[in-house]
Amino acid sequence: MIQGGIIAAVYAALTLITPIFSYGVGQVRISEALCVLPFFTPAAIPGLFVGCALANLGSPFGMADIICGSIASLLAAYATSKVKNKWLAPLPSVLLNGLIVGLMLSTQIPGQAWWAAILYVAGGQAIACYALGMPLLFALDKFRGKLFGETRRKEE
Repeated sequence: MIQGGIIAAVYAALTLITPIFSYGVGQVRISEALCVLPFFTPAAIPGLFVGCALANLGSPFGMADIICGSIASLLAAYATSKVKNKWLAPLPSVLLNGLIVGLMLSTQIPGQAWWAAILYVAGGQAIACYALGMPLLFALDKFRGKLFGETRRKEE
């Protein structure tokens, strides 16, 4: 529970201190680097869900973003926990956030094409999850036992 709480707090803080990057179609949330954490520990699943819900309290898209963004994070975190290949760990977040948040934003922004919103959100997710998340994953992998216990099997 402590790990989940820390993850939630860090996710929310990283999102809220960088609002210019955190909301809208062109978002690249620095906090999304944390999407790799379910690869190591199941505590990250509720942590990312709660962190996203808290962060989206500051969203200009209100309840739609709180609900859809949090559900997207929950589903992506769960899917990430099932991934066996570390290079694919960020992919659920890229695909699910792109689809769910992109569709939500296309309903909230007048004239926004759904397909473009999906592509933009997925692109921002790819930048955050791969450019920031993969280095985080490799750095944490060196200390996996000390940080997370042996909750995840050793990888190839």
